[in-house]
Amino acid sequence: MNISAIQNPGRRRFLRAVPVAAAAGFALTDASLLTLHAAAQDGTPAGGPSSQLFTAETLRSDSKALDASPGNNNLVDDKTFTMVLTTEKTKTGKEFEWHEGRDHIFQILEGSTIYEVGGTPKNGRNVKPGEWLAPESEGANTNTLNKGDMLVIRRGTPHKRTTKESVTFTLISPQGTVNA
Repeated sequence: MNISAIQNPGRRRFLRAVPVAAAAGFALTDASLLTLHAAAQDGTPAGGPSSQLFTAETLRSDSKALDASPGNNNLVDDKTFTMVLTTEKTKTGKEFEWHEGRDHIFQILEGSTIYEVGGTPKNGRNVKPGEWLAPESEGANTNTLNKGDMLVIRRGTPHKRTTKESVTFTLISPQGTVNA
């Protein structure tokens, strides 16, 4: 044994405690892994039901109702993502918006709309945690989206929508923190 361990009782206690602490750490790690493994085997979803079917007939019916009364139908709304069916007519976003904690995936089902995306927001302000607005975004790109088109807008990207006539789209919005 090392002479310094004999002369220093604190070091002696430390050297005796290390194997016990390591064993306890391995036991806790094993227990955590077993819990995660059991949940994965069980198929228990992190939030909401493990699957949800939206038949073509249901979506057609929802779209018809929204065409008569434009607005949103929240198909899924939980902690990890939202999915919304939207119809709007002659609507212009007043300001650019961007979000720290969610992405947007738009797919146009009927009609068309214009998205201004990207650029550098000017005179932006925080309106609630993780949500921002700005009256303009210098250098934004303009995209006209038509039936069948899809647009992905990453979190933190300014965007604004203008619909001249009518558009129906689905919005899928994954949300939460991104692990770096």
